[in-house]
Amino acid sequence: MGSTVPHKLQFEEAYERLKGIVKRTPLEFNASLSMQFNANIYIKREDLQIVRSYKLRGAYNKISTLSAAELANGVVCASAGNHAQGFAFSCKKLNIKGVIYMPEITPKQKVKQTYMFGGDNVEVILVGDTFDDCLKEALAYSKENSVTFIPPFDDDKIIEGQGTVGVEIFEDLPNVDVVILPVGGGGLASGVGAYLKTVKPTVTMVGVEPLGAPSMLTAMEKGGPFTLDEIDRFVDGAAVKRIGHLTYQYCRDYLDEMHLIPEGKICTTILKLYNEDAIVVEPAGALAVAALDQLKESVVGKTVVCIVSGGNNDIERMQEIKEKSLLFEGLKHYFIVRFPQRPGALKLFVNEVLGPKDDITRFEFIKKTNKENGPALVGIELTDKNDFESLMQRMKDFKFDVIDLNQDQTLFEYLV
Repeated sequence: MGSTVPHKLQFEEAYERLKGIVKRTPLEFNASLSMQFNANIYIKREDLQIVRSYKLRGAYNKISTLSAAELANGVVCASAGNHAQGFAFSCKKLNIKGVIYMPEITPKQKVKQTYMFGGDNVEVILVGDTFDDCLKEALAYSKENSVTFIPPFDDDKIIEGQGTVGVEIFEDLPNVDVVILPVGGGGLASGVGAYLKTVKPTVTMVGVEPLGAPSMLTAMEKGGPFTLDEIDRFVDGAAVKRIGHLTYQYCRDYLDEMHLIPEGKICTTILKLYNEDAIVVEPAGALAVAALDQLKESVVGKTVVCIVSGGNNDIERMQEIKEKSLLFEGLKHYFIVRFPQRPGALKLFVNEVLGPKDDITRFEFIKKTNKENGPALVGIELTDKNDFESLMQRMKDFKFDVIDLNQDQTLFEYLV
């Protein structure tokens, strides 16, 4: 990876077009991350954008360059989240009609937010269970009604708009050495990568994907866009089965590295950013910062920018985020425990097997009848992951028969 292939993107024009429409987001020096990684770490705060993500840039840039006739006919898009909100804001600002197809399972909060930004200028149609279902319907609507389809990432004008994030970074920090940014469909990485590699060819561009949705890395390995059979949708802002044709070409030419980050690590980063810096990020927004651990040797002494791409995190997800983080960090374990057939076995387990700082977070007998002799599902939270081995040794010493569910994904998903 890494190239200086010429492109036709007009970033300066897009930048001027978006002035007064989008917010110029802060580029903040982060002292704690800088100390931790012995580097100068900055965070580009697109979570503070008007619609709480960078997606507004591409949507407005695309829609505002349509002809008068195209604008009069209106526009349509498919989205499960941030693209819809940027699209809706643009429709209201330009006073045109927009139709948005979203999955039926979209949280009401996201639908409400979309209407808040678009008002009477937009109509939300809920259809299907996935983005692919919505995309099919949106494209059909576009064809039948001669309405322009506004894609989420695979379009030069969309890429151009997202690239204005890079324009701002370079203006604020021309001595930047490394830029780390999330990759979903690839629009942001394409735009920022193409711009920065043109104005500063020595900059290192690092793309980051969730481990459960490696669509760009797979495309690069296979030599072109490839549709993944299954993906983990937890990092919803960066979970796509297939990246775009254009975005593949740009990312292939302008990204120097690609890294995959486990979903649990992303969750740990979300909690850390919230607890230490009071920054609320969505899972995709945490990807760049989460990648620093993998890059710790290569960023020493360098000036690094992590793009926090969005902050549309539903507070109802926080319990799930905490759980995934604890599991990833080795601080939470689930077991099937078969208690010895003797009086006081449960009391023995609590008093002698559990460590002084261990906490039972879940306990339920699996059988509905004959509970006393049946196995139990037990969740235990540790304060130090290194306590796990001694916990397992005490279970063995006191003759407790256990199955570690953390090591059996099938049983874990079935029981937990």
